[in-house]
Amino acid sequence: MAEVLVYVDHVDGAVRKPTLELLTLARRIGDPVAVHLGAGGDAAAKVLGEYGAVKVLAADAPEFADYLVAPKVDALQAAYEAVSPAAVLLPSSAEGKEIAARLAVRIGSGIITDAVDLENSDEGPVATQSVFAASYSTKSRISKGTPVITVKPNSAAPEAASAAGTLEELAVSVAESSKGTKVVSRTPRESSGRPDLTEAAIVVSGGRGVNGAENFPVIEALADSLGAAVGASRAAVDAGWYPHTNQVGQTGKSVSPQLYIAAGISGAIQHRAGMQTSKTIVAINKDAEAPIFDLVDYGVVGDLFAVVPALTDEVKTRKG
Repeated sequence: MAEVLVYVDHVDGAVRKPTLELLTLARRIGDPVAVHLGAGGDAAAKVLGEYGAVKVLAADAPEFADYLVAPKVDALQAAYEAVSPAAVLLPSSAEGKEIAARLAVRIGSGIITDAVDLENSDEGPVATQSVFAASYSTKSRISKGTPVITVKPNSAAPEAASAAGTLEELAVSVAESSKGTKVVSRTPRESSGRPDLTEAAIVVSGGRGVNGAENFPVIEALADSLGAAVGASRAAVDAGWYPHTNQVGQTGKSVSPQLYIAAGISGAIQHRAGMQTSKTIVAINKDAEAPIFDLVDYGVVGDLFAVVPALTDEVKTRKG
């Protein structure tokens, strides 16, 4: 089978879940070849092999950390030239999409972003996307060059499939033109102990109906009982009730969890654009006419301050 390059999203060798999803999807169209850039390639290779990587091309250079994405594009281009893959898959993170776009320009290929599914055809990989605020699904394929495709987190369940995962060194020459923007400082993000919003399997979000920052612990308590991430609508963020980094919507983050719970959110198109591809949607709102109820799988008409604590208690009881 043809080989498929998979860009590895990791933290010091700890492979993140979206990469395992990419490997699962890559096996539909070929033999996955993982590209690991930075420290921890030895540790990552074992995990990558467990999820189907036939080999792992690894490179570590200070430029990957000292500069913005251009050196990583140099490395991925080197991997592309070494493998001649049938496709290149990357996670639909901000960094992943920028790397994908730069690579597509360099190799003269088309690009598809934010795919939610992937299948093979006689004419090459076909990607499914949710478009127009997730009102429609489209199927697309690249008509020129090698397909470069970014895939949204939670688009596929990671499936283990043992493969060799042979670790090979990737020779990379970082161009001087890739060193135009240098990282001069970093500030570690404070950990909440909750899953990353864009990768979480469950998201609990609060909106205008939460009625104040002092009431968001009600949302957080439900999220913590479920092992979920916490999101917020633009109205809640604009009011200063919750950090902008947790905003879900067209001007915030797009999420596609297995379960999305919206509490006190009306369901404006701006918010729907960021969460409508969630597998199961539950809404809690005291307004029976709220637009959010048009797209939910389950709706509860009621006061969130009565419903959410009761739901939290029930979850805790069932978990023992």
